Amino acid sequence: MRKYILITAVLLIPLIIYGCNRNTSNKVKSENDAPQSTTNSYSNSSDENYSFTNQQAPGFALLDTKGKKIRLEDYRGKIVIIDFWATWCPPCRRGIPDLIKIQKEYKNKVAVIGISLDTDTKKDVIPFIKNEGINYPVVYANQKVVEEYGNVEAIPNSFVINKNGKIVNHHVGLTPKETYVSEINKLLNKS
Repeated sequence: MRKYILITAVLLIPLIIYGCNRNTSNKVKSENDAPQSTTNSYSNSSDENYSFTNQQAPGFALLDTKGKKIRLEDYRGKIVIIDFWATWCPPCRRGIPDLIKIQKEYKNKVAVIGISLDTDTKKDVIPFIKNEGINYPVVYANQKVVEEYGNVEAIPNSFVINKNGKIVNHHVGLTPKETYVSEINKLLNKS
């Protein structure tokens, strides 16, 4: 029994630390394997894992699930949470209800934008949005936005952007609602 627990723990540690790796299979077996978030307040460096903090968020114009073009610049003046996710990622699915609540509670001050990395499962995005009651725009990623946001390798992967369009925090893995709320409140108190 101890051997089974040890083997299971060793296999789950990478998932718990890093979330879903988008280069792995789209089939994830258990919804109970929720990773903890790692928060990165970045500084600029020449390293491949460079940092974004206090840098202007890379702009984008991506199509949402209804074919409407969503531009990051249209949200200037609001705090923005960009959430890279996929329908097949259990930690992503577990974090979406918190993002729905944040959008509802801070609707005039915060905008959540979901960026779907679904490729083989793109047909599942719209039914998933309807089933979960997602109340914020969901757009489809392209290679350019993935690269500009640091070659997103693990999801969920989120960026908190201030009213001036600068990245103030980056989270990899399932991020508790309380973390976002604390960051939002700090940003609202600065304005």
